[in-house]
Amino acid sequence: MNRPPGPACFHCGEPLPPDPPRVTVAGESRAVCCHGCGAAAQWIADAGLDDYYRLRREDGARVDEAAPDFASWDRADVQAGHVVRTAEGDQVTVVVEGMRCAACAWLIDRALVREAGVLEVGANAITGRVRLRWDPARAPLSRLLSRLAALGYRPHLAQGEAAERERRRERNRLIARLGVAVLGATQAMMFAEALYLDTANQMAPATRDFFRWITFLVSTPVVFFSGWPFLAGMAVELRHRRPGMDTLVASSVLLAYFASLFETLRGGRHVWYDAAVMFVLFLLAARFLELMARRQASARLDTLARAQPALAWRRTPAGREQVPVAALKAGDVVLVGVGEAVPADGELLEAAASFDESLLTGESVPVARQPGDALYAGSVCREQAAAMAVQRTGSDTRLSQLTRAVEQAQAQRPRAARLADAVATRFVSALFVVAALVFFAWWQFEPERAFEVALAVLVVSCPCALSLAVPAALATAHGTLARMGVLALGADALESLARADTVVMDKTGTLTTGRPVLASAEAMDGGDAAPWLRIAAALERDAGHPIAAAFLRADAPAASALRAHPGQGIAGFVEERPYRLGRADFAAARADDGALWLGDGARAFARFTLEDPPRADAAAAIAALRMQGLAPRILSGDGHAAVARVAGSLGVEAHAARQSPEQKLAAVRALQADGHRVLMLGDGINDAPVLAGADVSLAMADGAPLAHRAADLVLTGSSLVRVPQAVALARRTQRVIRQNLGWALAYNLVALPFAALGWVTPGLAALGMAASSLVVTANALRLGRFEDSAP
Repeated sequence: MNRPPGPACFHCGEPLPPDPPRVTVAGESRAVCCHGCGAAAQWIADAGLDDYYRLRREDGARVDEAAPDFASWDRADVQAGHVVRTAEGDQVTVVVEGMRCAACAWLIDRALVREAGVLEVGANAITGRVRLRWDPARAPLSRLLSRLAALGYRPHLAQGEAAERERRRERNRLIARLGVAVLGATQAMMFAEALYLDTANQMAPATRDFFRWITFLVSTPVVFFSGWPFLAGMAVELRHRRPGMDTLVASSVLLAYFASLFETLRGGRHVWYDAAVMFVLFLLAARFLELMARRQASARLDTLARAQPALAWRRTPAGREQVPVAALKAGDVVLVGVGEAVPADGELLEAAASFDESLLTGESVPVARQPGDALYAGSVCREQAAAMAVQRTGSDTRLSQLTRAVEQAQAQRPRAARLADAVATRFVSALFVVAALVFFAWWQFEPERAFEVALAVLVVSCPCALSLAVPAALATAHGTLARMGVLALGADALESLARADTVVMDKTGTLTTGRPVLASAEAMDGGDAAPWLRIAAALERDAGHPIAAAFLRADAPAASALRAHPGQGIAGFVEERPYRLGRADFAAARADDGALWLGDGARAFARFTLEDPPRADAAAAIAALRMQGLAPRILSGDGHAAVARVAGSLGVEAHAARQSPEQKLAAVRALQADGHRVLMLGDGINDAPVLAGADVSLAMADGAPLAHRAADLVLTGSSLVRVPQAVALARRTQRVIRQNLGWALAYNLVALPFAALGWVTPGLAALGMAASSLVVTANALRLGRFEDSAP
């Protein structure tokens, strides 16, 4: 456990006050930081659950002294869509904050099961979810949630419960099949061992047949129940005339099973029930490990999508009312209390506040927001309460849109995975031919071993490891990307990112904060510039570019017939007069001087100067990218002076200003024509063409939605250091994929001759094949390690 230096709270690990409260746990007096942690520690000790402190690997979460009120969770409109009514009781799944290790899950299971009315509890430390079944006639849901909160685990209603139930059913079915396979294979191996030990053929035929029939009985459920996923997969592959791994697995299992049954009926010399059940068992174990790796990899994304509040406080003329989040609509004013999650996307009102966006961005430091700044669903209000105007709810929030984009990307097959599948398909077809040739070769010299050797060839060379090599690595890598705050939206994003050798960056909103401030405003007639600022604010209000924030004014009139001229500016009508805002040659028919001009295309009305400082970690990110071998370039639509100033401060020699979207795309095409693989970083609408045209592209989270749709990856936080971290992970992923593919191919090339020579039994072949699959899965799991070095 990582604790701060000095005395720390026994329960949560936070620094102690000068005169801390104390509690007695396991006969020893312990200091705690507050009465909330003290009450939690004392309850744990009194309940006889103080083993939690011995088992845990991380400190517990701090417990709020003021107990939250969960009474509203008992309302039918809140429970609708979340609580499942069954004859055995009601069931709900909640996402909890603070469950950090298996000891936390152990404590939650044992603490809740002591509550009256609780029928079943299942806490999962990987996904941060607690599944709860209780009798509502004996206990309301609010009482059980209050117990969770009193232990420091704040609950939230989980969204997407139907999908989670289906995943849980899939996992439970796999566990049941694996359990039957373990029991059946264990028994089958015991009886097979007795037959193998009869090397002198001295066992009585009746005893031999008895062992064989018993082995047949215990093997049957393993083959047809545990092995059903492979049998069903074979049916699908044959129906589409694309034999693959399932065809090979199911064929090998059925051949071993029915050949053994035939030999049992006729009293033959050999049976291979053990090979059939071991094959099923080891493959199911590898598939289960892959499933767990996928669940762990997607756990953060699942938490992002579901850890939104179930209720919100909506302001009304009479005060406020608590309503389900689903009842919110655009224009509502919502009050967000300290420690509460923002229920929808919107705009901060009235006063500045700070928000913890770690669930969204992976950055643990709360972010200060000013009135007018955007707030996003899932972020948590800190320090003081806030009011926000709702703009987007439900599936329209940025979080929901990004989640859907990632899910769509994960549903696509990456190029490397498609290649591996194609190789596996051809390998399977060739393997059947090889097995047939081996069978006929052995039939000429030792007919009694021909089938056994051919079966060993099929089993030992099954391309399970080849089929797992790419998916296991990509699933783990995508989970790590999500933890660091980068979402991959393209199926081949990681592969392309690993191969990039040049990084092209936009300036405004990408390398800079994207919050330009107005440094000066000058009216060309020598008068007051305020009226012209109103006009500029009207034009920029709906422009969707970062510079709009510099002209934000509440008294701005409405603009009509707005038309963006990429790389030049924006034109429209304000109070029935035509105006242009942008470059001097576009807005006022003057020579471009790098400033922003307001005019009507022929006359100049005002001149504005903007300043936009670089991001705090931009220099460190560029230095890290340069160390990785990526040559940095800046292509910006801003003026020459502003671009040169930012490029000089960041140490980027190659830069170009006043670049239109077409010029940016042409520059990237020229780099590609010279053999470079280009990584593009951008954020604005005008970056969408070049984001789509680059070899791989990354859009900033607070950029335009069109930029998100054009990009291969989206940076969900504001730290640019995540970019070189993502590049490093992408390169590690490609190395792991190459290692996995190399191992899988080498194993098959080495194992096949040994099996063809008769040196490998079918049982040993099943063991070798499973070991090969486990090796590639374990190697892929190494990609889950991520050390956060971002500020």
